[in-house]
Amino acid sequence: MAKRQTNRLSARAVATLKPDPSDRYARRYADGGNLYLIVDKSGAKRWALLYRDRRDGGRFREMGLGSLSAVSLAEARQKAADARKLIDAGQDPISHRRASRAAGIGAAITFGEYADRYINETVAPRVRNEKHLAQWRSTLSNDAAALHGVSLAGIGNEDVLAVLKPIWQAKPETASRLRGRIERVLDAAIAQGLRSGANPARWHGHLKAILPAPTEIKERGHHTAMPYANVPAFMAALRERPAIAARALEFAILTAARTGEVLGVNWAELDLDAGEWTVPASRMKAKKEHRVPLSGRALEILRELKGDREQPAGFVFPGERRDQPLSSMALLMLLRRMEVTATAHGFRSSFRDWVGDKTSFPREVAEAALAHGIGDKAEAAYRRGTALEKRRELMESWASYCATPRDRENVVPLFG
Repeated sequence: MAKRQTNRLSARAVATLKPDPSDRYARRYADGGNLYLIVDKSGAKRWALLYRDRRDGGRFREMGLGSLSAVSLAEARQKAADARKLIDAGQDPISHRRASRAAGIGAAITFGEYADRYINETVAPRVRNEKHLAQWRSTLSNDAAALHGVSLAGIGNEDVLAVLKPIWQAKPETASRLRGRIERVLDAAIAQGLRSGANPARWHGHLKAILPAPTEIKERGHHTAMPYANVPAFMAALRERPAIAARALEFAILTAARTGEVLGVNWAELDLDAGEWTVPASRMKAKKEHRVPLSGRALEILRELKGDREQPAGFVFPGERRDQPLSSMALLMLLRRMEVTATAHGFRSSFRDWVGDKTSFPREVAEAALAHGIGDKAEAAYRRGTALEKRRELMESWASYCATPRDRENVVPLFG
């Protein structure tokens, strides 16, 4: 935690303060009136004013006043005093500063207006795929709607973060794509002389120090998972439901496959005699073909759906629209009706926890079953050799566990 002091800072203290190697975070030194000198772990020093934003329910905000190399102690105190006058007058000092900057270059055009121009003049001529172009328009129109009325020259860090933070954890791919597009728009504005200074949407050397990397979010996972001890009771309740969505979800849990891979499975990918499902590279996240050994219960589901047809075609789990697969929304609504907070994707975590806690299968077998990236050459060689048959044993064990009555473990089914 940041440490504070009650005495006002002296010029000598400001010049000699250094970071403590034991500190995990930047250290904060108070000068009074909510003015602070922040000493980063790197030794860099900067001024900041903390205040409550009355327009946002009294939430604390931090207003940067510049680095120590550019702003002296006396200048920082004056800047803080000017900001406090604005606060006392009911104004937000950050918004006031932004508006002042916007009075210069680019003040006559908003981000929304320039973004439309950039898409029409720069993106559209280079994009052949109309769907991609539509995504550009949709992303900047909807997800970046809060920036539309902001002066192009006045957009700062606070504006960009206000758009990204609400979706950064929940929708990392969407947020990352949005950040990149905002960065490109602002880069173009800088190149045309409509903005000055650094790009507040840039990643390296800027937002990377504030936000977790999208890949880190994916690795940690933000899909709510059901404790594996509750899975058998849930599966029993799931089997009582005749809907196609119930069979798709059960198949997804039994195969530990990603939701998109399951919903997109077609009969041509399946070999029921061999008990295998081959997912083509085009439908895999890693863009590599993935073979999935099917347990007895998974094959039973497929044979029930196949019925008397010799060579069925099309999607195994068809949706209501012709030639379209079942949607992920159907699985979400099924889980809601069953009053389950876990997500369909979260059952992959349930499976992985079960393997680690309750079985002796090697880690690389579990990772191969989940189609995760290969860690090293030795592991890659292992997978090419015996992993498929070991995974067959693993998936059969998982199916057996999912079908095991949990009464003797005093687990009460909570699913309707």
